[in-house]
Amino acid sequence: MTCRTSLKVVLCISLLLAVFAGPASAQQARRGGLYGDWIVKSEFNGRQMESILSFSRDREGNMSGQWIGFMGISELKDVKFEEGQLSFTRVSPGRDGQTSTSTFKGTLAEGKLSGTVSSERGEYSVTGERAPRMPRAVGTWDMKLKMDDREVPSTLIIGVDKEGALTAQWKSERGEPTISDVQYERGTLTFKAKSANPDRAWEVTFEGTMEQDKLTGTLKSERGEIAVEGTRKGAAVIGTWNLEVASERGTRTQRLTVNPDLTGRYGTVLIKQISLQDGKVDFPVVMQFGDQSFEMRFSGKIEDSKLVGEMTSDRGSQKITGTKVVRTFQRRNAQ
Repeated sequence: MTCRTSLKVVLCISLLLAVFAGPASAQQARRGGLYGDWIVKSEFNGRQMESILSFSRDREGNMSGQWIGFMGISELKDVKFEEGQLSFTRVSPGRDGQTSTSTFKGTLAEGKLSGTVSSERGEYSVTGERAPRMPRAVGTWDMKLKMDDREVPSTLIIGVDKEGALTAQWKSERGEPTISDVQYERGTLTFKAKSANPDRAWEVTFEGTMEQDKLTGTLKSERGEIAVEGTRKGAAVIGTWNLEVASERGTRTQRLTVNPDLTGRYGTVLIKQISLQDGKVDFPVVMQFGDQSFEMRFSGKIEDSKLVGEMTSDRGSQKITGTKVVRTFQRRNAQ
């Protein structure tokens, strides 16, 4: 069938858009309208709380979610999101094995999440914003420049400034050039480097490809080209870990998120720096309650793809076992 008139053309285009675009909620999902982490704040009985709402899909493709807080992870049931309206049921574990149930009803509009949590204990309001995502290129990279029959070690440190633009430092035995125009898009990293020594001025450009935790590319200048290879520092611990936390009071679940720059979150608590050396992992967790602070420290190791260790404080210790979350993407057949 052909569309010969302008009216028929419009109708044909509309029909094609409807077929391939699908429902509005599906388009929103593909754009990440709901899925991902949200930092939410609330106040209940005069106490201010910060939590993380994390939304994803289960293996059957249904919406699922978690409420991550100080006491651990609560699973969300009956997650529904349609035309900006969000609702779910939260089942929270208690300290002595009992559970409590609450419901959430709210909206997601213009990047803001807001609503009300209701339970037999009362109601409280929740507001939230999407958790910022750190660019995949960020981190410290151990680099090797292949020059003739030699390999020259260097370090590439990629960060983010206050405006969200990528920055970089290049450190080697030959000095620290000035790096500019750092760009990362769809697995390709590029930047320019210029000598900081006016007596030995030189300029080069770099273009490389990032695959998982490997970086390969080429430095180019008017003198020629140099092949470069790099590996991400701390790759074994970077990612999201589902934790089992066991103590005398029982077992609960918690989440550890390690960013590419080795900062992170234990539950909702920010971690300034996570150390990984020779397979050993160490970091402090400092929680603030008003004017008082409470510190714990994790010491452990990565063994057989598991994170195992203890979280200790002056109140005792907890045994921790963690499994890294592996993201899988399933290709769907066209209808």
